[in-house]
Parts: sequence; C-alpha cells; structure tokens
Amino acid sequence: MQDADVIIIGSGMGGATMAAQLSPSGRKILIIERGDHLRPSANDRDDTAIFANGHFRPDETWVDGDGQPFNPGNYYNVGGNSKFYGAVLIRYRKEDFSELAHLQGSSPAWPITYDEIEPWYARAESIFQVRGENQGDRTEPVHSNAYDFPPVPDEADIADLRHRLARAGLTPVSLPLGVDVERWLAHGATPWDAFPDTCSGKMDAETIALQSAMNAANVFLMTNTKVERLEVDAVGAVSGVVVKHADRIETLRAPIVVLAAGAVNSAALLLSSRTETYPTGLANRSDQVGRNFMNHNASAILAMHPFRKNNAIYQKTLMCNDYYLTDGDKGPPLGNIQLLGKISGTILSANTPLPKILANWIAARSFDFYAMSEDLPDPESRVTVKNEQIHLSWKRTNWDAHQMLVQKLKRVLKKAGFPIVLTQSFDKRTPSHQCGTARMGVDPTTSVVDTYCRSHDHKNLFIADASVLPTSAAVNPALTIAALRRRAADHSRREECAAGTRVRL
Repeated sequence: MQDADVIIIGSGMGGATMAAQLSPSGRKILIIERGDHLRPSANDRDDTAIFANGHFRPDETWVDGDGQPFNPGNYYNVGGNSKFYGAVLIRYRKEDFSELAHLQGSSPAWPITYDEIEPWYARAESIFQVRGENQGDRTEPVHSNAYDFPPVPDEADIADLRHRLARAGLTPVSLPLGVDVERWLAHGATPWDAFPDTCSGKMDAETIALQSAMNAANVFLMTNTKVERLEVDAVGAVSGVVVKHADRIETLRAPIVVLAAGAVNSAALLLSSRTETYPTGLANRSDQVGRNFMNHNASAILAMHPFRKNNAIYQKTLMCNDYYLTDGDKGPPLGNIQLLGKISGTILSANTPLPKILANWIAARSFDFYAMSEDLPDPESRVTVKNEQIHLSWKRTNWDAHQMLVQKLKRVLKKAGFPIVLTQSFDKRTPSHQCGTARMGVDPTTSVVDTYCRSHDHKNLFIADASVLPTSAAVNPALTIAALRRRAADHSRREECAAGTRVRL
C-alpha cells in the first residue's frame, strides 16, 4: 500500500523548498520531521537560556575523530537549522563553481556552472524575499534580476562602522538578508542571528517554503517522527521508509523518496540502511557517502575602543569580500567577512572564560565580525555510524588561509580606529554550514548524486540538502541549497511531461 506519492525526510531549507515546488502537482506529499514546531516562549529572546544553558540544543551525543563524545549544535524542529540561522541568503561566487587554487590545496570544479544555476538563484531570492543590492562588490556575480526589496538598513553605529572600514581600505557592502526587521523587533529588541524564529520575522524554511507548501490540501506533515532506515527492493528502488513515531515502528511507502535531513544525518541514515546487497549503505557504490565532510573555518572577531560604545541592536547588515578571491596581493583566496548579530555579555561569558562583569564591558563596546574561509573536501573527513552512534571525524583543511584572513582583518580594524581586537575560533560544537557528504557529480564512481540530485544507485531517491554540495565555498549555503532544489524539481517536472508519466518528481 502506498502512503504518499512523495515522501520528504526533513523540513529544513532543502526539504521545505522541494515540498513547495512540488505542491502544485496535486500529488500527495508527506514531509517527515524528527522534531516539532517551535512555539513562542519566554526563552526565544533569552540569551542566557539560549547561549549559556543551551535550551534549544538537542539531547544528543556524537563522537569525534579522537573518540571523544560531544553535543552537536544541530537543531531538530520544523524548519530545521534555518529557524536559528543568520538569514544570510548569498550566492556562491561564479569562481566557486570552477576549480580554485587555495593556499593548502584546490577546491574541485562543480559539474554545473554558475550560469546554469543563476536563474534558480534569482527565483529563490524572490521566494525568500531577500533584501539586498548589487553595488560595489567586485566578487558579486551577474544577476539576471534586481532584488525585490532594498537592503536591511544599518543602525547608526553600523553606518559609522561602514565609513570607518571604507576609510581603512575595505569595501563594505550590504548583506543579502531574509529578515523583516520591523516584525522581528516588534517581538523583542535582540539580534536574529542564532535566536529562534517564532514570530515569522526571518524568511526561514518554515516561514516561507513550508508554509507555502502546507497551503495545498495535498501536503501533509508528520512531526516528532524519526526515520530509522530506508528499505530497498530487489531492483534497487527505495521501497520503504522505516520510522519511529509515538514509540511505534512503522514503514511508510512512496514511489519517490527525498532525503533532506542535513549533511550529517542524511549520510548517517544512508549508511545505517546497509543490507547484504548494499553492505556499505545505500547510494554508496562509490564509497563516497559520508566522505568529504566540510564545515567552514570560522572565527568571531571583536573590535572595540574602550571609550566608544556600540548601541546597535541587530548589527548584522554588512560584509566585505576584499579577500574572497585573493589575499589582496595576488595571493590565494582567503574568505568572506561579515558582521555577526550583536554579542551580549551573556553570550561572551558563555563562550569564553571571561567573568561576567568584564564580558559585559567588552560586549557594550565591541563590533562583532564573522570571518569565514573555505574548508576543502577531504575523503578522510567523514561521517560514519558505529553501533547506531554517529561518528564525525572532521579533518579541517585550509586553516592557514583562515588565519591569514583573521590577521588581515585585525590589522584593518586597528587602522579603522579599534585598538583592541579579540578573536575566538569556532569548533565542532558549532555547525558552520556542514556540507559535502553525498557529493554531486557526473561520474557514479566518484559521486553520490547526479546534477539534479538524483542518486546514481537508486533512481527514485533524491537528496535535497547540503550533502550534495561538492565544495563549501566561503559564504553561507542556504540560498544555494534552495536554488538547487528548485532546479532539480523543475527538471524532473519537464522530464515527466515529456515522457507522459507520473513516476518522476
């Protein structure tokens, strides 16, 4: 018996966008989500609850490459990690789709070009109501359409910071953001970066894509349901999705299955679904599932002047790409610089050994930056599953380039009038755009999915999350995930119309 025409596992940026794209088809679409809806609560804008007490972090333990357990910062809720994201919806640069030499290796070329994905970037920007402008950034690739909305405005102290950075030699430009600032601030005077969205102030996966999908009578959502494994039939098709719901195990069936559980959990699910026919897991004849895990090299940089306060509330409105394609002296690419949401004393003391009184003093005077550099794919950086436990062995790459980026930024900030600059790198407990564990490619021996995100091994299985990204680039991946999903769904719909069949997406 068939439970749906399409089963989508995960309601984050990939799964929700796929559901929205398919909902006009009239087919029964069932979305399975491990978590539940985030409901408004007193914890939503409480930095102590979020950053000191870890209120929203999962009750889950993974094991790192040294055999040490740790609590991952991935979230299980409707909308996935996008409910907590910084809402930066930026395109990969055109050069990111080609082979690119870095200080400590090369990132491989994608099997598609920027020009092929550009129309889908434009559509995704429109759907997610991206606020931005295309002015001044020499790395910005060609856009076929202007943004539908102007950029989120700088607060007064951030406008002054923009001028200081420009005078110091950088090229600050507006971040493309999916945020309704007025709606966000109406529910509390806080940043949105890393705070949960329960007021629809962020254009996240639930607020935009999933809500659009759920407006259709043919789309259904199962929450608090954990997928245990996938089943395959004798011809290699995914024939069942085994789930645990309300302490009961059941098997759901659909002719099409879309996996969108995130780079770590999607890989873990495929590996956990091994059979005698597929002893290394599903979709894994290439032995690439779980490999090439990437997580951006990232650091927080706090610039301050002891006699000047920063009164910004949300802060996160600008970025600099001066070192994105070169170090500024014909050297290797270093990465992206953007503002963080405004850091409080509570956030600072929760993540450093600083006493609360000193943390409050620093936070009141700091301008908070996020430096992000590309992590290169390494087959030994991987997800494995042992005794039903996720093991994540992250082999960080290109770290020297990231340190160069941080040092260059520190020098510029001191030139811009900030005599004190503090830095703190992010570790495995902070997911910095995990990706790459089911890479896209044209060769089934070296990749997991084709250029439309269909499994090479199981023709009715699609992967719709950051797993498929061949490279991490050095910018936030959410928009690229959404664009790829829309491109894949559109291709399959056109294939279906040409063939006169309903077995495709």
